[in-house]
Amino acid sequence: MSHKLLRTKPVQTLLADTQDEHRSLKKSLRAVDLVAIGIGCIIGVGIFVLPGVQAAHNAGPGIILSFAIAAAACACSALCYAELAAMIPVAGSAYTYGYATLGEIFAWIIGWDLILEYMVAAILVSTGWSAYFVNMLSAGVGVHLPAAYTASPWDKTPGLFNLPAVAIVLLLTFLLVRGIKESSRVNLFIVILKIAVILFFILLTVWHVDPAKWSPFMPFGFTGVMTAAAIVFLAFVGFDAVSTTAEEAINPQRDMPIGIMGSLAVATVLYMAVSAIMTGVVPYQDLGVADPVALVLNRLDLPWASALVSVGAIAGITSVLLVLLMGQPRILFAMSRDQLLPPFLSNVHQRFKTPWVTTLITGGIVAVFAALTPIDVSSELCSIGTLFAFIIVCAGVLVLRYTRKDLPRPFRVPLFPVLPVLGIVLCAYLMLSLPLVTWWRFLGWMAIGLLIYFLYSFRSSRLNREGAATASESR
Repeated sequence: MSHKLLRTKPVQTLLADTQDEHRSLKKSLRAVDLVAIGIGCIIGVGIFVLPGVQAAHNAGPGIILSFAIAAAACACSALCYAELAAMIPVAGSAYTYGYATLGEIFAWIIGWDLILEYMVAAILVSTGWSAYFVNMLSAGVGVHLPAAYTASPWDKTPGLFNLPAVAIVLLLTFLLVRGIKESSRVNLFIVILKIAVILFFILLTVWHVDPAKWSPFMPFGFTGVMTAAAIVFLAFVGFDAVSTTAEEAINPQRDMPIGIMGSLAVATVLYMAVSAIMTGVVPYQDLGVADPVALVLNRLDLPWASALVSVGAIAGITSVLLVLLMGQPRILFAMSRDQLLPPFLSNVHQRFKTPWVTTLITGGIVAVFAALTPIDVSSELCSIGTLFAFIIVCAGVLVLRYTRKDLPRPFRVPLFPVLPVLGIVLCAYLMLSLPLVTWWRFLGWMAIGLLIYFLYSFRSSRLNREGAATASESR
């Protein structure tokens, strides 16, 4: 049985799957689309939602350093993603790479983990979007939505359910069913608006920074900085989303590394700049709110700017949610195409050439949980899932470099094997910095996934039905 658990799916078979007109996706994304997808997903949560809470409770002004540490770990992993995405341009991201390198059981584990990562991230972002939307209506036009319909039952101020979060999820789900090209165009427009608003915020507030507010720089110690780094790792999940669209790229061998590394570089600079300004203008103790950027501008007595930034924040968070809802269905689609999930999930819309079944299911589940889940429960679960995915991808690069030296590699991780190993070590360290309760929730999710695998996926697997060879023979 053990050899079946470690059976791998040959790279040639993975590439052949993308040629099946009934089970493949339309190729329509250019380099600029991929960069915009990465920026659209990366920049948003990190700037508009997480820094305030983490500065207030874990890192203080050291949140700047937390972002730098998270970015350094991310860069090692991003380079590994770039190599595998260019070499294996197939939907599924880390799940697909795990299947090609480590074996079916690891592919299932990482696929199940990615379901957690994307689903929880989408829930977190949709609740953050709702907070900004409510603030914009209240501060900008004097419209106050009923509190019962703008918060979950477990928020600090309880409500019945979060209606704005549900509405935006369903709207974007409809857009994604209509087509990847249409969705990417909307995303590109939003990304341009988002970056313009961030630059506006920087230019408007940098003159009000008081360096004295950065002291003490690490009021919770270096441990607090590392805890925050592990949590704000969520802010860099976007380049993973770029890799989920590899099958839909026109020239993935060239454009996937551009999309992944380009978006990460832009995001890192902007994250650190905005975090420095926020903690330099407002005492870190006061930043534990869902909309810290708006808080900073209100403290500077710039309500008109606060309203404008809220509009930009809403647009920016919308693009994050759009890309997350774009990535999740493609992972489910890839798992279904391998028959680890029911085959009907890999149905492609005849007209739009999108994974419409998994898109609708993803949107429905996210909408329900967004209505009922408080923001602080979601973020740490997403971080641990993201870190685990990055470890698997770094390990996949190590395995393929030694087992399949013959495969063409349009992009190679530099300083091999140092960077993949460093990526594994850094991500593992950040995982260990997370609270114990997050680990229990993560392990509980993994236990459910393994139960499903052994009861259903192990026998229904396409490789099992085709009588696939052992792991060594598959390679």
